[in-house]
Amino acid sequence: MFIDTHCHLEMYAFDKDRDEVMKRAADSDITYIINAGSDIEGNVKGLQLSGKNPNIYSAVGIHPHDAKALDESLYKELKKWIKQPKVVAVGEIGLDYYYLHSPKGVQIEAFRKQIALAKDKGLPIIVHSREAKNDTLQVLREEIVDTPGVLHCFSGDKEMAKKAMELGFYISIAGTVTFKNAGELRETTKYIPDEFLLIETDAPYLSPVPVRGKRNEPAFLKHTARAVAKIRGIRISDLARITTLNAKKLFRIGEITEKGEIAYKIRDSLYLNITNKCTNKCGFCIRSRTNYVKGHNLRLEREPSALQIIKAVKNPKAYKEVVFCGIGEPMLRLDVVKKVAGWVKDHGGKVRINTNGQGNLIHKRNILPELKGIVDSFSISLDAEDEKKYEKICKPTIKGAFNGIISFIKEAEKVVPEVKITVVKIPEIDMDKCKAIAKDLGVELKVRKFNVVG
Repeated sequence: MFIDTHCHLEMYAFDKDRDEVMKRAADSDITYIINAGSDIEGNVKGLQLSGKNPNIYSAVGIHPHDAKALDESLYKELKKWIKQPKVVAVGEIGLDYYYLHSPKGVQIEAFRKQIALAKDKGLPIIVHSREAKNDTLQVLREEIVDTPGVLHCFSGDKEMAKKAMELGFYISIAGTVTFKNAGELRETTKYIPDEFLLIETDAPYLSPVPVRGKRNEPAFLKHTARAVAKIRGIRISDLARITTLNAKKLFRIGEITEKGEIAYKIRDSLYLNITNKCTNKCGFCIRSRTNYVKGHNLRLEREPSALQIIKAVKNPKAYKEVVFCGIGEPMLRLDVVKKVAGWVKDHGGKVRINTNGQGNLIHKRNILPELKGIVDSFSISLDAEDEKKYEKICKPTIKGAFNGIISFIKEAEKVVPEVKITVVKIPEIDMDKCKAIAKDLGVELKVRKFNVVG
């Protein structure tokens, strides 16, 4: 399931086959479409279109090209249009210094006025920015104040994306990411955290490879999605889940499940959400800012039993591996882990446990022998080069945590075939010293990117 978060189905390019275009979109699993207005005619036609079609929503706004037309009369019309029941955003608005169809000062004034309208109505904004990075960011910093939004058809650099996300803005990737000369955009696309990513067509413009040169349409979103998924090293189903959740949250459309998942698939692996509790309060942890990992809601109402987890797994052989992970520390529930891991192994599955390495400290004994034969690999979070740094960054509730982790790694090597340690790449960490620790322990070190989970 996908959501095309930005297109212009009302335009004349679709006049001859609009119904067929929408059918092809539905056949391509495009569940919802956000149709963005840009001028008077486009807004009126867009509202008519969304009024007739349950899966199409409208954004109303005046494009920077037409900013000079935004007089008091048109502003009053905008105020009327925004009250329509299927209007979910103000847009497309913003700044375009590439063509300058309207003077810069006029564009900025129109941009600010329409942001004010969005704030008044509690709607997000859809922002167009071309060759106007600094002014766009300045206006957003000065005007938004709790107004969410998206930089659509993103064409800026990584720095612009970073600053926009710091303001809470989503970044939407269009078909341009598939173009041969889009190396910088592909790097930015890889950098954007899951919770800020959207995709779109901007149809009828910017058709992606392999249909470049043809009129773009929502069904072609699959080509952009495939490219973005490949860039980010995930499956297209993962990308669909991530971007659909984000679009639903931003535009407040469709239903979002509030029930936390026990078992959740990412790529070829199945992850098990054993507990939400943890013995650390790491500053970089995903749980401090969201309940979601790769579009899966992991906030549990209650901890699942071993039987509930086994029922959720179903067939362990269907996956590359079954990973005990979630957004808590699985070793807090050792008995459950042992029962489920044993069952997975008995049914032909492979078991990996992601842990902070404090299991022996938690249970005040060496638990590793109890896991022999039922665990194939450990991924142990080291996350610092010494005790002092670990205490500062991870804030463990158990005394002697860092030295306990080192001991756990040594014991794990005696009973488990594969042991890796991981470190999140943040400025405070001395990676060379972490590599030295890994070498001394005789284990592989995996460096995890900040803000990248799953």
